[in-house]
Amino acid sequence: MSSSTPAALAGVRVIEMGQLIAGPFASKTLGEFGAEVIKIEPPGAGDPLRNWRLIKNGTSVWWQVQSRNKRSLALDLRQAEGQALARQLIAEADVLVENFRPGTLEGWDMSPEQLHALNPGLVILRISGYGQTGPYRDLPGFGVVGEAMGGLRHLTAEPGRVPVRVGVSIGDTLAALHGVIGVLTALYHRKVQGGRGQVVDVALHEAVFNVMESLIPEYSAFGAVREPAGSALPGIAPSNAYPCQDGWVLVAGNGDSIFKRLMQAIGRADLAQAPDLADNAGRVARVAEIDAAIGAWTQTRTVLTVTTELAAARVPAGKVYTAKDIAEDPHYRARDMILQQTTRDGYTVEVPGIVPKLSGTPGTIRTSAPHVGDDTDAVLSEMGLSSEQIGRLREKKIIQ
Repeated sequence: MSSSTPAALAGVRVIEMGQLIAGPFASKTLGEFGAEVIKIEPPGAGDPLRNWRLIKNGTSVWWQVQSRNKRSLALDLRQAEGQALARQLIAEADVLVENFRPGTLEGWDMSPEQLHALNPGLVILRISGYGQTGPYRDLPGFGVVGEAMGGLRHLTAEPGRVPVRVGVSIGDTLAALHGVIGVLTALYHRKVQGGRGQVVDVALHEAVFNVMESLIPEYSAFGAVREPAGSALPGIAPSNAYPCQDGWVLVAGNGDSIFKRLMQAIGRADLAQAPDLADNAGRVARVAEIDAAIGAWTQTRTVLTVTTELAAARVPAGKVYTAKDIAEDPHYRARDMILQQTTRDGYTVEVPGIVPKLSGTPGTIRTSAPHVGDDTDAVLSEMGLSSEQIGRLREKKIIQ
């Protein structure tokens, strides 16, 4: 799980004080590209994600992905001595990642102003439900709430039916990725503009809102409220899910020339040549008819037959993948998107690969996810504490 390739973020030290998804996903991404990530988690059970979803050997297999390339320092931040140790660690760091409710750091005497007094170059990533300012800042917020406020949940439904979640914690991961962009931007600014750090303030709902495309311009210009459309792409045609004999297939025939090739492939030359269907506006006006024609063709074929025939016609189409489909797909394997990772419990598990792909400094899995406090003694020793001092901290239950 190690690599000799150069790491883009080698020498960058990240202190992670978050838990569950958003903050830890951000530092996971930084760690994959070479940053040293020291995760501070509470003694005892540690990060609650250790116990989320499916458990193997007492630990979530999700944990094996979320916390690879990290070191675990089990430190009680509720105690003053624990807070003092955290400040000492942060004083020598490049990045602090936290996703607590606003005001938590301030309550521990770790406000950005106090931390920048200790470490002027520190980049502080703060991920929260509603951001560090504004009338909602103190409200509790999880990813699902951010998805709702950001406008996404309203659209993830069939018309007239209950809004559904997309199946993963997309609000948290979108916030994490925006946080990574902010951290990298701030580190670059620090390098070229005099060494000063800054705060990166990411709100869950704003990260979701940022990917909502034309939602607000359409409302502003036309008073149009975009509504749920199931699997279709409103205003762009044809782009939908269509039934096959053994499942569903997604077909995107919404380019002008692609549409013509699609209609020829399904035996509808009349639609391919129709003057009013030569552009998107005309196709949107007749979308129900077009969808019906495509569906009539797909439902007499298997998914594999449909995707094979449309690939030959150079029409974008694909099956709806399950986990099994992904794990068995040769393209995923060819691009190292399914990797084997040996856990610290000794078993091997397949995990997602690393995105994005960098040609010169690719991301790597250097170490597996730690047990709670695996690196406590090592990190504190590196900070200059003696074995006697570490022993006293352990006796007081400040560390594990």
